[in-house]
Amino acid sequence: MTYPLLGIHHVTAVTSSAEKNYEFFTNVLGMRLVKKTVNQDDIQTYHTFYADDRGNPGTDMTFFDFPGYHKGQRGTNSISCTGFRVPNDAAVEYYLNRFDEMGVKHEGIQTLLGKQVLPFEDFDGQRYQLFSDEKNTGIAAGIPWQNGPVPTDKAIYGLGPVEITVSYFDEFKQMMQEIYQMDLIIDEDEMTVFEMGEGGNGGQLILRKDTKSPVAVPGFGEVHHVAFRVADHTAIKAWEAKYNQLMMRHSGWVDRFYFEALYARVGHILIELSTDGPGFMGDEPYETLGESLSLPPFLESQRELIEASVRPFDTTRSK
Repeated sequence: MTYPLLGIHHVTAVTSSAEKNYEFFTNVLGMRLVKKTVNQDDIQTYHTFYADDRGNPGTDMTFFDFPGYHKGQRGTNSISCTGFRVPNDAAVEYYLNRFDEMGVKHEGIQTLLGKQVLPFEDFDGQRYQLFSDEKNTGIAAGIPWQNGPVPTDKAIYGLGPVEITVSYFDEFKQMMQEIYQMDLIIDEDEMTVFEMGEGGNGGQLILRKDTKSPVAVPGFGEVHHVAFRVADHTAIKAWEAKYNQLMMRHSGWVDRFYFEALYARVGHILIELSTDGPGFMGDEPYETLGESLSLPPFLESQRELIEASVRPFDTTRSK
């Protein structure tokens, strides 16, 4: 039995500066840092998680900070844009004015999939777009950061549609349907849109065709992987068995402490499946989420080494 995907879980990208990234996501976008930890596969590297008020699944954008890493190059065969959800069209307008005031590069309010969107970039050239939930139905959004700099009736409160651009468009489309059982809701020559779970902005994947651009080069300013939601341990182990049956190469089940994970690559695109729990609230008080270096139990014995390896990074807000 294969358990269905429930929507988008998180997107992980690479930044040139954890400090500048923290400033941008908290003070400009108004998303909460819910976990400051390290890359479990490279413990000298920060891994930061920005999400809604409580770090609910489907709301978090995460970043690796690889010291000395080169800048990525845009191109095809990449996760090309990350979406964020805001409550309504008025919220999109609010962020337009906020971006103008704060000098954030953007492309103005546009219409995509019948919704108001606002494409913008961060200091690394990482690409995002805000999606208005005004006409949206489907997967519920999260909870706006209650003590953030953006009014709660305007603030980002979840991930929106994620965009993938590939040269092998038909083959990728077929795998999304046949392996991942995504529903095809828009089918055009050079763009398709899939839905997962209850659908809507929290469960959509936009696939674009690009056979002319060079292949993207990984680096800061580019997305590392996208993760889709599965319910629990039983579901993720069922997906592991499915990968084995299909003879797909994969990572095997991984316990990330905050969630369980399973990785597989479809062409150039790294796809993670992640469980909805346990979540980010188990090892830190709500009031001080993200303010201290959090380590999963299996890394706690190396805390002294890790703290000596990563540079100090002050994220204290509860003063």
